[in-house]
Amino acid sequence: MSQPELPPYIREQLARFDQTQQNLQAVQIQKQQVEMELSETEKALQELAKASDSESIYKFAGNLLIKVAKPDIVKELTEKKELANTRKMVLAKQESRFKESIKDLQTKIDDAVKGKQPQAAEEES
Repeated sequence: MSQPELPPYIREQLARFDQTQQNLQAVQIQKQQVEMELSETEKALQELAKASDSESIYKFAGNLLIKVAKPDIVKELTEKKELANTRKMVLAKQESRFKESIKDLQTKIDDAVKGKQPQAAEEES
């Protein structure tokens, strides 16, 4: 069965299915990036925990390294970690909704195609 032979309803469901899959992939990529950022932030916080308060600590600011106070950078990284965790939760919920939507669309498409196939077979007879 070629694409033009499909009824408009099925074509619309297939288009929605494709769009939802693309959205799911985009969310998964964003979630992966947030997880990497979260991991890097946690590692930095672990290293800072080992450092004494008197040690020099530097952070990147564009192309520069700037000396910062340990309590300030710990606070900044902790806030960054909390934000990343929140973003990760939001993306996980979006991912779950997209997966559920894909499952529903797949069922609708399968049902519509199954309903279409017997009619097509009758028409050919």
